[in-house]
Amino acid sequence: MKKLLILLLFFVSGFLFAKEHIVNIQKFKFTPQHITISKGDTVKWVNIEKRQYHSVWFESLEKEDPGYFFPGETYSKTLPNTGKLDYRCGPHPKMTGSVTVK
Repeated sequence: MKKLLILLLFFVSGFLFAKEHIVNIQKFKFTPQHITISKGDTVKWVNIEKRQYHSVWFESLEKEDPGYFFPGETYSKTLPNTGKLDYRCGPHPKMTGSVTVK
């Protein structure tokens, strides 16, 4: 019973202490371009362009571009595994960034 309680507390604490990290998209750039987060944290990309759509595509995780989001919209992702993951904007492949999960 004690082990079960400790395991449950460990699992719940991951949700209680998880953070949300913001990456802005403006002038065809991800800012910050490279971020480091803790396992269980969420990254939220905010499109603050005036007229341009973008996407956030982790090609190593997803076979297809997950879809575009437009000015004023956001895209969020929680990355479950540790390591460095590169991403790019599907329609603008020169726009790149990375997330390192510790």
